[in-house]
Amino acid sequence: MEPLLGVKIGCLFALLALTLLCGLIPICFKWFKIDAATGHHRRLLSLLGCISAGVFLGAGLMHMTAEALEGIESEIQRFMEKNRTESKGKPEDLDSAHVEYPYGELIISLGFFLIFLLESVVLQCCPGTTEESTVQEEEWGGAHVLQLHSHGSLPSPSQGPLRALVLLLSLSFHSVFEGLAVGLQPTVASTVQLCLAVLAHKGLVVFGVGLRLVRIGTQSRWAIFSILLLALMSPLGLAVGLAVAQGDAKGGRGLAQAVLEGVAAGTFLYVTFLEILPRELAGSEIPLAKWGCVAAGFAFMAFIALWA
Repeated sequence: MEPLLGVKIGCLFALLALTLLCGLIPICFKWFKIDAATGHHRRLLSLLGCISAGVFLGAGLMHMTAEALEGIESEIQRFMEKNRTESKGKPEDLDSAHVEYPYGELIISLGFFLIFLLESVVLQCCPGTTEESTVQEEEWGGAHVLQLHSHGSLPSPSQGPLRALVLLLSLSFHSVFEGLAVGLQPTVASTVQLCLAVLAHKGLVVFGVGLRLVRIGTQSRWAIFSILLLALMSPLGLAVGLAVAQGDAKGGRGLAQAVLEGVAAGTFLYVTFLEILPRELAGSEIPLAKWGCVAAGFAFMAFIALWA
């Protein structure tokens, strides 16, 4: 047990150090500030942002959504098996009642609409932001936010910090569950394998978060504080997993965790499709290069999903 405990503690510090390093790089170096960039430097930063957008897209679809659907389905199957053993009636009715309906997709959609509602309430209570967005649309010829590869209007300044907060919260949920999964592993080999898979994609994702905070103009001290909080999430989950692993490891993945993962996946998809991708693909400059960078970021995350 002691070697396994040592490996898990090492994984805890590795997750903390990598998250801090990758998240603080774009915040601490002025080279990544696109407002001060011109010419080739600006185009390079734009392509780098497109790569991070592809990474976010891959993380949302290939990791967060996939893990949420798997967790929810496993909990439903466990519930069905429990009822099947307790009920002497017709197990076929239980199968048709719980398998045919897409509960996982419903929970993810609820996460999407939860953030949609939150943002709508903010805009309703702060009508000045709506007027500002309307003025932007008039100045840019009435183009819409989701019209990609055009000079369309971007989300208003008030929406940027809100969506950045949503992004941080959803990633925090996901990071806690990633750390929990590492902490629940029963062997040294499985712990190292899962930790390496998490490290492989977490570095790029957190780098993208830091870059996103810089792009929306977040003050340095708040950006650093946000990355620090995000960095603590995986070690927190791993520590909880270590505590749970002393008993039944399977008890750590319950219905509450599966539902929270689904909600986090839905919120992540909302921010990815309505804030990150429109911002990175806005503008008609080098569209094929931008597409290639987004595809490259997504392909990397899809490749990592083979081991995650």
